Amino acid sequence: MQDIIKAEFKESVETKNLAAKTLAPKIEEAARLMIEALKAGRKILFFGNGGSAADSQHLAAELIGRYRKERASLPAIALTTDTSILTAVGNDYGFDTIFARQIEGLAEKGDVAFGISTSGNSKNVIEGILKAKEKGCKTIGLLGCDGGRIGELADLPIVAPCKATPRIQECHILIGHILCSLIEQELFA
Repeated sequence: MQDIIKAEFKESVETKNLAAKTLAPKIEEAARLMIEALKAGRKILFFGNGGSAADSQHLAAELIGRYRKERASLPAIALTTDTSILTAVGNDYGFDTIFARQIEGLAEKGDVAFGISTSGNSKNVIEGILKAKEKGCKTIGLLGCDGGRIGELADLPIVAPCKATPRIQECHILIGHILCSLIEQELFA
């Protein structure tokens, strides 16, 4: 068992080291996009499926609550949390529209739509990104594998350098935490 444990840690560290070498400019660009939107009174809309839904909620909570600093709340919404909306829209319009429909009603020009998908091919995240672009939002895709379709659509794709879902998800939450740190440092120095 300890060999398995050590191998998991090793793979995780190697993936994160590669991400640090290759993704720093994209992460900085994403932070700047989000900071500009927040300074302009806009909001961040997070969305994804499964573990990415949990990451969406986690990151929205870091901005609404706090990451490391005691500070004012920042406008962020996880589109993954309202079970009545998710089930009603899923039932009436189809699961592929659960994020697009919320973005249609909640997003405003200048907001940031932040879609998370380990494959880059989640249909409902694709539809959310498309609707966000239609509404005049900036779009960020936090992705894995080769970035998939979302990598082609998002204004700023950030692709974890890995094909293994657990390692992609570990990179995603680290990247999310880095973004929260950069936002706090810039807005509440």
